[in-house]
Amino acid sequence: MSRPQKRHRSHSDTVINTRQALLEAVLELISRDKSFDAISLREVTREVGITPGAFYRHFPDMNTLGLELVTTSFSTLRAMLITVRANPIPEELIIRRSVETFITYVRAHRRQFQFIARESFGGVACIREAINDEFKQLESELARDLSRLVTHDNWSESDLRMLANLMIRSMIQIVNQQLMARPRGEDDDELIVLAEKQLRLIALGANSWQSNQNKALSDDTSKTGKP
Repeated sequence: MSRPQKRHRSHSDTVINTRQALLEAVLELISRDKSFDAISLREVTREVGITPGAFYRHFPDMNTLGLELVTTSFSTLRAMLITVRANPIPEELIIRRSVETFITYVRAHRRQFQFIARESFGGVACIREAINDEFKQLESELARDLSRLVTHDNWSESDLRMLANLMIRSMIQIVNQQLMARPRGEDDDELIVLAEKQLRLIALGANSWQSNQNKALSDDTSKTGKP
């Protein structure tokens, strides 16, 4: 009877696994209430169990690792939102489905969200700027969705982006203040209703907005110096 052959990990598998372990180690350290700029390379490699020198086989420096975390964190969220858009749903359910998707993302990727929320105001400029760029991309995608729900004559492209920004920042604030303090497994229905209500209030105010009218008002104000 022949012995079963042992499976050996390829070198490429080992490299990928170690690279992912380094990313996870940073997320773990941030979940312990540390900011990215306070995390040293030695702390990360100690968490993974490799030498500091081995780190450079995967990343040239800590900032590059941080930038990859930004990319992977947002790509996960974007993929979930694309799935929502791909399934036709009634207009009145768009906000609720978006809220549910975002909260599902945070529940499943809690440490990634902590990283995004914390480092969007963090001390590393390149990471802060990368997060801001990703938010702008999300705003553009949401603005395109909103353009199908509003009267084009009343809304400019820049105002649609402003509305998208308000909605996204509102969701982040709610989740950061409410969800992150809640135990895992706790029912999120109440939070979903709260977030949906807040976004609907923003949308309600948006219904009476007219870009052309408010542009004229802004121009008059700049000329007279009076509100």
